[in-house]
Amino acid sequence: MYAVQAERTEGRHRHSEPGLLRFRPARPEDAEACAPLIFTSGVREFGFFLGVLPWTCIEFLEFAFTSKRGRFSYRRHRVAVTDDDRVVAVLAVHDGRQTWFDDPHVALMLLLFFGVRRTVRMLLRGLVLESELPAPKSSQTLIAHCATDELRRGTGVFSALFMNALHTGLIHGDGGQQIVLDVLVSNTRAYDLYRRLGFVELPRRGPLAQRLPRELESVRMQFAGRT
Repeated sequence: MYAVQAERTEGRHRHSEPGLLRFRPARPEDAEACAPLIFTSGVREFGFFLGVLPWTCIEFLEFAFTSKRGRFSYRRHRVAVTDDDRVVAVLAVHDGRQTWFDDPHVALMLLLFFGVRRTVRMLLRGLVLESELPAPKSSQTLIAHCATDELRRGTGVFSALFMNALHTGLIHGDGGQQIVLDVLVSNTRAYDLYRRLGFVELPRRGPLAQRLPRELESVRMQFAGRT
């Protein structure tokens, strides 16, 4: 297993042992590394929403990642990096009290990247997808875009990244704020990981939308704390 060490501050931290990981806020220059990871966190979801080839999805995510605002912005993401600053895991944090401008901003990013015609179709599909993956309420903080480099999966890297975000206050449940995430029903490996991290399944709100393929059926989970 790879050695992992959580940083409690955002300042510089030197490690004497090789292979240790650091955790830090994402930066605009991380776009090239983070975009493919973000895509792998929701291949089916992005495929339905954008309706374009995988590499085009990744190009769009890289473009949107460099923005200072919105759900795809580097400012919403935290990363795990190696001692040579290579990104190996990522997650996004969406505080429902601060996401009111997300939808207009996504529309703007789509418009700038894809043009008017394709953007209209994407937004219509996005409305359908949001029935299954709703935006966080003001009482919720949504964890999303959870992904780890393929060679590091199963080594505890993502668990360490999540716990670091929790312990540093990036993810918090103060004032009754719920910490939630969504996972595809078919993604049993991720579901089991989130259970180990302390997430529990919430009751389903309603049936799957008719226009959504069955493969996009999801479960919303809430963080209940580690036992």
